[in-house]
Amino acid sequence: MAAPRAAQRYAKAILDLAIDQNNAKETNENMKLVSNTIAASDDLQLMLTSPVVKSADKKAVLRQVFKDGNAITIGLFDILIENKRVDILQDVAKKYTFLFDQMNKTEVATVTTAVPLTKELEAKVLAKIKELTGNDVSLENKIDESIIGGFILRVGDLQYNASIANKLNTLKREFTNNTYVSKL
Repeated sequence: MAAPRAAQRYAKAILDLAIDQNNAKETNENMKLVSNTIAASDDLQLMLTSPVVKSADKKAVLRQVFKDGNAITIGLFDILIENKRVDILQDVAKKYTFLFDQMNKTEVATVTTAVPLTKELEAKVLAKIKELTGNDVSLENKIDESIIGGFILRVGDLQYNASIANKLNTLKREFTNNTYVSKL
């Protein structure tokens, strides 16, 4: 439980620093890149969490991978390495983005579909979500062929599952329950 709380504290401190330096938006873009890059690379995740890899090597790798990062982002790497907390870098980046979106009254909606959304459909979904939430929304489209068709929409804590796979599972449960009841 300490890692999420520590990540929250680091993210809040970095956000405050970025606001003071009038650099919060650029830092947010850096944090998204850091989070997505770490999530996409098993090797990078392993290196960051490995107790065998020296701190100097971790610092060199991070500076090379994120060489276009701003001073605040590079400073975060240095602080986390110095405090032996670099293993929570991805959590800090995610928390920063969450806090930044919260500060700007922006929500992230995730739409999972079997195929990529078209630009027209994306615009319609964004308009509908903005109408429902009253906040600006950024849309993230995840592709999951296992849902067969339809979509799964997640905004904050709310989720609406209109996938074909979900409907098939519901039908299966109904048939199973009805078959069981009819045997009685």
